[in-house]
Amino acid sequence: MWLSKSSVGRKVIMSVSGFALILFLLFHMSMNLVAIFSTEGYNMICEFLGANWYALVGTAGLAVLVLVHFVYAFILTMQNRKARGSQRYAVSERPKGVSWASQNMLVLGIIVILGMGLHLFNFWAKMQLPEVLHMMGMDVCEVTMANVANGSGYIVSTFSCPVYAALYVVWLVALWFHLTHGFWSAMQTLGINNKVWFCRWKALGNLVVTLIILGFLAVVVAGYFGLGALGKLAVECSAGC
Repeated sequence: MWLSKSSVGRKVIMSVSGFALILFLLFHMSMNLVAIFSTEGYNMICEFLGANWYALVGTAGLAVLVLVHFVYAFILTMQNRKARGSQRYAVSERPKGVSWASQNMLVLGIIVILGMGLHLFNFWAKMQLPEVLHMMGMDVCEVTMANVANGSGYIVSTFSCPVYAALYVVWLVALWFHLTHGFWSAMQTLGINNKVWFCRWKALGNLVVTLIILGFLAVVVAGYFGLGALGKLAVECSAGC
């Protein structure tokens, strides 16, 4: 099939899956911002997006998108390295017009994957996964089941830790570089080459990606410094302990 066997087709698949992932990140960021203003409201959203059929379908679809995107990214990267041959070992200055991110997309991608694994460990594994295991008839701790929708509590416990907060900042910075380069690269792949409109779409893409990353950073900062509703929750948790 052309889409999966040709390099252009693989780039198209990467572009479409990448745009879909950006839309998901926009939704996820918007949802997370609620925690800064209302921990109860955020927990209600977490409960709504628990182990329901639509949430599980969405999670499975997202997992497929991520897998497809990074598998094709790896294949294309290896093809490019093979095509350059020994030239890739030559020491030279970065060509004019070639961004730092474009030359380091593999490294950025690895950081993004590692950060995603950390995020799944800190949140998904403590929230949706226990519900899924419970639905499958497996024994799950009652305390764990009672806290599956306590997303605000997990935000506070995770980002109040300096190590986790720092790792998330590194992850989000790498994600910004990855997405800003990937956005305009995807537009080129999909044929948006008109100079005027390309510049406009590139500026819009950079704006959207920047807002997404700033939104996620706001949650990390609020969790670390105890700002807004998250700060109130942190005080309550400390008093309860």
